[in-house]
Amino acid sequence: MRESRSTYSTTRSRINAPKKARRNGKAGEEETFLKPREKYQAINETIRMYQLKNMTRYLCQVANVSPSGYYKWLQNTQKDALREESDYQDYLLLKSIYDQAKGKIGYRGFYMALVDILDQPINHKKILRLMRKFNLYAKIRRANPYRHLEKATEAHRRIPNHLNREFNQDEPGKVFLTDITYLQYRGGQTAYLSCVKDVATREIVAYVLSTTLKMSIVYETLEQLNIHLDGNLHPEAIIHSDQGFHYTHPEFQQLVKEMGLKQSMSRRGNCLDNAPMESFFGHFKDEVDYKEAESLAELHTLVVDYMNHYNHTRKQWTLKKMTPANYRSHLIAA
Repeated sequence: MRESRSTYSTTRSRINAPKKARRNGKAGEEETFLKPREKYQAINETIRMYQLKNMTRYLCQVANVSPSGYYKWLQNTQKDALREESDYQDYLLLKSIYDQAKGKIGYRGFYMALVDILDQPINHKKILRLMRKFNLYAKIRRANPYRHLEKATEAHRRIPNHLNREFNQDEPGKVFLTDITYLQYRGGQTAYLSCVKDVATREIVAYVLSTTLKMSIVYETLEQLNIHLDGNLHPEAIIHSDQGFHYTHPEFQQLVKEMGLKQSMSRRGNCLDNAPMESFFGHFKDEVDYKEAESLAELHTLVVDYMNHYNHTRKQWTLKKMTPANYRSHLIAA
């Protein structure tokens, strides 16, 4: 009996032990008290520490809280623990995808990757919450300064912006975008990538890698585009570019006319007029380790592999979670 009283005394002193000091609202006075959840925590720790049984009501009475409130807090605590465990397991799955993508993936990419892995993918809102919780932030690309190309001469003619940012197209082969970007790889060497993108399907339908910025790079790109079209030219087909030296060149403009394409150009200094093309180059530089290429041949292999991946296996959220090639088939069927 004496030992039991000693345990009760120890328990009472533990429950009543002040944890935090808070003001009671009166100037010059301070009162020490615990919030209900802090009392529930103290009760739980006491029961666990001293292996007490059938004393919950007594401890709640000592702490001046209701037993029902304690049991509700305990139930919520258990739910929180289960949720934390579930979140951690989902985090491990996301982390494996994140590492495989080298951190260059956002919540939409996670969702589309999980569709192929899970019978019931994680909701994109939960993916966002887990990314914030476990610091799985996508590596954001930073704009690289473009080299200033040679200024166009008076003989070069600029074309009006006929496209006018009408990027929402649903007919494959109607609107094409083209541009050139530079790729610096090992040894300070520079290569140039010229591409043509189908606005409706997001496919890269023509591309050329070159070590020079001579006009041959755009001539070869047009030749590849012509092979892609294979005589199936849309009656309103248009090709849009910026006002770069290559696209204002009379010979380039003549070739475009001979192909039956209508030419359009962005306004001067306005990259948003060719935004989808700029966006593709940004993703390319994010997802391809082109800077690690030891030679032009190795860089060419990286480019070819990525183009195949981009067109045939890389799903896009705004293409109804399809790849560009699948979306083209979807549009044609529709």
